[in-house]
Amino acid sequence: MSQDILKMTAVQLREQFADKQLSPVEVASAMLDQIEKVDKQTNGFCLVDRETSLDFARESEQRYQRGEANGLLDGVPVAVKDVFLTPMWPTIKGSHTVDPQSTMGKSAPCTAALARHGYVPIGKTTTPELGWKGVTDNPVTGVTNNPWNPDTTSGGSSGGSGVAVALGMAPIALGTDAGGSIRIPAAFCGIVGLKPSFGEVPHWPSSPFGTLAHAGPMTWTVEDCALMMNVLCEADYRDTNAVPRRNIDYLAKLKNGVKGLKIAYSPNLGYVDVDKEVEAAVAEAARVFESLGAEVVRVDPGFSDPLAAFGHLFYGGAANAIRDLGAKKRAVMDPELVKVAEKASRLSMLDYMGAVNESMALRERMAGFHQKYDLLLTPTLPITAFKTGREVPEDWPSTRWPTWTPFTYPFNMTGQPGLSVPCGFDSKGLPIGLQLVGARFNDALVLQAGYAYQQAAPLTDRRPQLFGA
Repeated sequence: MSQDILKMTAVQLREQFADKQLSPVEVASAMLDQIEKVDKQTNGFCLVDRETSLDFARESEQRYQRGEANGLLDGVPVAVKDVFLTPMWPTIKGSHTVDPQSTMGKSAPCTAALARHGYVPIGKTTTPELGWKGVTDNPVTGVTNNPWNPDTTSGGSSGGSGVAVALGMAPIALGTDAGGSIRIPAAFCGIVGLKPSFGEVPHWPSSPFGTLAHAGPMTWTVEDCALMMNVLCEADYRDTNAVPRRNIDYLAKLKNGVKGLKIAYSPNLGYVDVDKEVEAAVAEAARVFESLGAEVVRVDPGFSDPLAAFGHLFYGGAANAIRDLGAKKRAVMDPELVKVAEKASRLSMLDYMGAVNESMALRERMAGFHQKYDLLLTPTLPITAFKTGREVPEDWPSTRWPTWTPFTYPFNMTGQPGLSVPCGFDSKGLPIGLQLVGARFNDALVLQAGYAYQQAAPLTDRRPQLFGA
């Protein structure tokens, strides 16, 4: 029975709790046991506090027994990336420089919303230091490995959350994404991850990475992603960048299909070198969308690689994150983070503003593009997972992670919603993801299309071998 529990989605667990077929304590116990059993090989969690998690589960169970279930996720375990404030646990962001006590007793908007809906926090998940790169390792807890092959990377920076969902240690998880950090581990770990439109999910404290940074859900199914968005989008006055609440029910239109939609299929954005197996899997996904009634047009969005501008914005954010740290604290940090931050600190104001200008031009181009096309379909990544403990694949021409994530970071610059959905496996058994990008604030359509694809080409029954180890 515990294996069945570990495979259940949040939607299924809610139904089981309501019918009293399962108890929140039973489910939390099974997932905590799974963490103890398999996470030693992946290192997805940096903090597990069994008794506190079970206390939340017991409170939920009592609410169900009284017939007073609380909100949309009562009793559902959630893995929380260790950049979100949780009042009962410290938030150290993978860094020796953060005083754990200074973070106690505070909630982020996402965790506050989850608490209002009765969630069971199952633990904090690993992140690279301050969430600075597309793989997950940090000076405090070490390297996080891929659930499909622990010799390869989980991706990052929400790598721990990707691992947690893939291995049934939690049905849903929180992630953040300033250059691909939800979508990268979603693709490498074979799960669903949504980077919402900027401002759609309230986020506080403000990220040092500015408008590049988004908070969002990581799940096993698109349906769970939509359910989680219904919770995460609740208003929070502390995020002054949040757009006015539109009170969208992301589940309501999920099953409307893609018939009649015009989808631009760009296998390489016009300039990316893509692995042949990845290219083939995403091309097959495009055919699936056609079979579902969408008009799929092979076309590139028409912009050149904005890598240099993204680098100024992102690494400028890294410099901003450590601006007040002296030499003693920098000496205990990830040396590569310090290196990129110190280099970015020498950018001129005009260098940075030039990158902002390019970002705005890219926003305008994509806004015009979506006047003609409802969605853009691309690979999530041009490669599958590579050797763990590295920032880039072996023999890669660059030393920095954004060079292998060319499909993700442009849409942090534009603030558009981007959804990664599993679409196959390579010959080594490693997952491949497709990305659906929509016009700003059209997150509901992105989820609707992702759901239609996942129903037509389900990979949800396939779990990593480590899942049942």
